[in-house]
Amino acid sequence: MKENRLLVLLLLISVTVMAQVKGIVVDESGKPIPYVNIWVENENNSTTSEENGEFTINCLPNKNLIFSALGYEKKTVKATESEKVILKINALELKEVVIAKRFETREIEIGKVKNETYQAFENGPRIDAKFFPYYLKYKRTRYIKQVNFFTDSQLESASFKVHFFMVNSDGSPGDELLNKDFIVSVKKGVKKTFFDVTDFGLKMPKNGIFVGFEKLIIEKNKLEKEVRDSNTGKMIIQKAYFPYVLYNFVERDFVFTFLGGKWNKQTKQDIANPSDKMSVYEPAINLILTN
Repeated sequence: MKENRLLVLLLLISVTVMAQVKGIVVDESGKPIPYVNIWVENENNSTTSEENGEFTINCLPNKNLIFSALGYEKKTVKATESEKVILKINALELKEVVIAKRFETREIEIGKVKNETYQAFENGPRIDAKFFPYYLKYKRTRYIKQVNFFTDSQLESASFKVHFFMVNSDGSPGDELLNKDFIVSVKKGVKKTFFDVTDFGLKMPKNGIFVGFEKLIIEKNKLEKEVRDSNTGKMIIQKAYFPYVLYNFVERDFVFTFLGGKWNKQTKQDIANPSDKMSVYEPAINLILTN
């Protein structure tokens, strides 16, 4: 009897400790900020603010939440103090975009892999980035005209965020090359979608570029369905957020993933046989360069 009471007590404690945190993210004028990246510090747990700036996330009350949005200063707030989060504009990120004259008489597509076998799966709350190195043959086609994503979606329309990162001296993703969010949408099905980025005036940096895919954990992208739990046999509600980005299984020396509010690098030294290249799932992203 005592053991049963102890079990009930432990279950009650576990339920009450994990809390549903609700809040809103606004700028200094009180205007809601949509699509803010919100992470539980050092955990694989995140969400995205809705178009009205509101958000909900489950976490322990003593945890820190990291709020990150293009054009605003990153902010860390206690979960218990996040009912209203105010982000300050980051003046250093307000760069002027210069549109140079282009001829667009040449085009090349980069990022294709030899074995284009695509996998689609729930990648959870994270940003996956693909590295595009710079080669001298790009000298005559330095401008980035399009970014292409292979996606899988069960919704009529689903949105995600595209990132373009500079490369730090240690080879990791650095500052964003855009000064505002680039939100795109894809249609239902498995397809390759082209997005024009001409107006951003992006040039292929000589030390390469990272292009990232960020899933938006918002109501518009959510699909719920009833499934049977294989362990209990009971019917449960399963949630999924679309679109899924498709991945190529390729060999690489390293891979970067944004988890817990920071970039994490995996290298050959992290696997059992460091003499071998890593086989990793890399997001199926291609770029079109032009002159």
